Amino acid sequence: MAQPPDDPQGPFEGPEKLLEIWFSPSSNDVPDASSPDSSGRTGLRKVHRKVWEEMLSIVKCQVLSVVYGDDMDAYLLSESSFFVSPHRLILKTCGTTLNLLGLPRILEIAATQANMHSVYRCFYSRKSFMFPERQLGPHRDWKQEVEYLDNIFTTGAAYTVGKVNGDHWLLYLTNPGESNPCEISPIDPDPEGSQRLPTDYTIEILMSDLSASARAPFFSSLSPSDNPHVHAAALSQQLGISDIFPPQLTELDAYTFSPCGYSANALVRWDNDCENKDGIAAESDSSQEGYYTIHVTPEEGWSYASFECNVPSLVSSKNKSIPDLKTLIQRVVSIFQPGRLSLTLFISSEDDSAEESVEAAQRAFKMALIGGQVNSHFSRDTTSLLNGGGPPTYKRTDKINYEFGGYDLAFASFELIV
Repeated sequence: MAQPPDDPQGPFEGPEKLLEIWFSPSSNDVPDASSPDSSGRTGLRKVHRKVWEEMLSIVKCQVLSVVYGDDMDAYLLSESSFFVSPHRLILKTCGTTLNLLGLPRILEIAATQANMHSVYRCFYSRKSFMFPERQLGPHRDWKQEVEYLDNIFTTGAAYTVGKVNGDHWLLYLTNPGESNPCEISPIDPDPEGSQRLPTDYTIEILMSDLSASARAPFFSSLSPSDNPHVHAAALSQQLGISDIFPPQLTELDAYTFSPCGYSANALVRWDNDCENKDGIAAESDSSQEGYYTIHVTPEEGWSYASFECNVPSLVSSKNKSIPDLKTLIQRVVSIFQPGRLSLTLFISSEDDSAEESVEAAQRAFKMALIGGQVNSHFSRDTTSLLNGGGPPTYKRTDKINYEFGGYDLAFASFELIV
């Protein structure tokens, strides 16, 4: 990502703040689900881009570009990403952005422009900061962030996952039906208990200490005539980012920052006629749309890359178009070649299947990263890795499974064996 303008020579905080707000359990439950506009949009997707841009100005970031999908819209930001679905918003911002300060405005927009007066669930999470002293507002300290959220939500819960004196992951979440201060009665998404909600699935791969050869392509000196999107598209192809998921299923929107940094959003459309081999139930819909997002801070001393995705890679597609979790991890790690990384799989749990899924995820984490041949250096040629080779060998430094209200988490940390 680009350096903050107030201190262009200072270190940049790559680890992102991730805010996810659900106003209903699914897009079928939004108030105007039966009355889409002329473009087929419902709920929050009807809100005009300029309104979101005004909210993002509070957060201290700008929109670079937008991809409008079938089910969601992906905003590429000057500091990370913003995803809009009919019933859900995902705001992911890095650096010294004021992510949580956008929350009151988001709640106001949802109420006044989408007739959504209550919050179904809210999640806020982040990795431990590299430079916490550089943060602003409530983001200076986890305790302050929790207090800020507690002033909005009355029954939220905060967690620290991992070593407090090492890499760890912080999470705040509310219970289903948690109302915002407007005191409008929360909805009951399924009063008869007859409708099974789609599985909610998110994988994050948070990588630090990237190798010199992996960092080098993300430095660029673009001239005023160069198009950052065109340059980033070529770079994505060169490094194999475009092939993490099949290109024919993916709409990739990438951007190269000058003098360094890279961001990408992708919308992935896949057929959901799939087999369940790892504990996640296959859905009945014929196809779905998901996303992945990548952000890279390549500077030595604070290098960082993140990958987040909600395409359920634990599900094995009959046509093999969607990589399994082991393959997905190896594809991502082979590109960015981190010295340290943390992985999280966060999955909704209506029954015991989620517990089986997190155990399957832990096995996939281990198989992807442990047991391969130790290389003396990373290969810059990622083609062989994308075609079945594995990344260098890591050792696991932490493994934690956590059960929350309605969600299960698999968390693991790894370090490169040198």
